[in-house]
Amino acid sequence: MSELNFKRKGSASGGDSSVVLFLHGYGADGADLLGLSEPLSAHLPDTVFYAVDAPTRSMANPMGFQWFPIPWIDGSSEAAAAEGLRQSAKLLDGFIDKVLADEGLAPENLVLFGFSQGAMMSMHVAPRRREPVAGIVGISGRLMFPEALAEEALSKPPVMLIHGNADDVVPFEEMQAAGEALTAADFQVFGHVMEGTGHGIAPDGLSVALAFIRETIDVN
Repeated sequence: MSELNFKRKGSASGGDSSVVLFLHGYGADGADLLGLSEPLSAHLPDTVFYAVDAPTRSMANPMGFQWFPIPWIDGSSEAAAAEGLRQSAKLLDGFIDKVLADEGLAPENLVLFGFSQGAMMSMHVAPRRREPVAGIVGISGRLMFPEALAEEALSKPPVMLIHGNADDVVPFEEMQAAGEALTAADFQVFGHVMEGTGHGIAPDGLSVALAFIRETIDVN
C-alpha cells in the first residue's frame, strides 16, 4: 500500500492554523481516536484533526489495523516486526509531508498524538524528520530502538509521555525507560502518570495532553 487512509475533521473556527495527527494502537483504526477531537476542539478552535489508519490489517484483529506485527501477540518474528516498523515509518513520514502540504502549514504547526503502537510510531518517526514538528504526545507507548535515538535523531521536538500505572498491555516501566532515553538524547521531556489506569486514556491524561498541545502550538 502506497498511501494511508485517513479521516479529517476541520477546525471549529475554520481557521485551520494547526494540526493534530492521531495515530492509533495495534488492532484499532483511525476512527478509534478521532472521537477525541470533540472534547479537544473546543479548546483548540483553530486546529484540524487527522486520524490515519495503519497500513496493514492486524494479524490479531482483522477488523483493525497494525503499524507492525507484535511477536508476543501474533507469533510473528522479530525481523518481521522490525521490517514492518521500517515500512510503516516511511509511509507515515510521507503522510506527514502530505498533510502539511495539503494544509499549507509548517511542521512547527503539527502535533503527533499517538496511543500505544501509535505512540511508538510517533516517537520513532518524528525525531528522524529534519524539521521538528511542534510536539509529540505519546500515551501508553514504548520507545523503539532507544539505543539508536541519539545517533539517528535529526530533530528534537518536545515529548509528553502519559501512561497508566495499571497498564497490563504495555508495562508502566516503559514510560520511565522512554523518558530516560529521550532525556539522554537531549529531548525536552514531560510526563504524567494516570493513577489506577490500565491500557487506555483517562480524563486526566487527556487534559494534560491538551495543555501540552496548546503550549506547543502557541494557542493564546
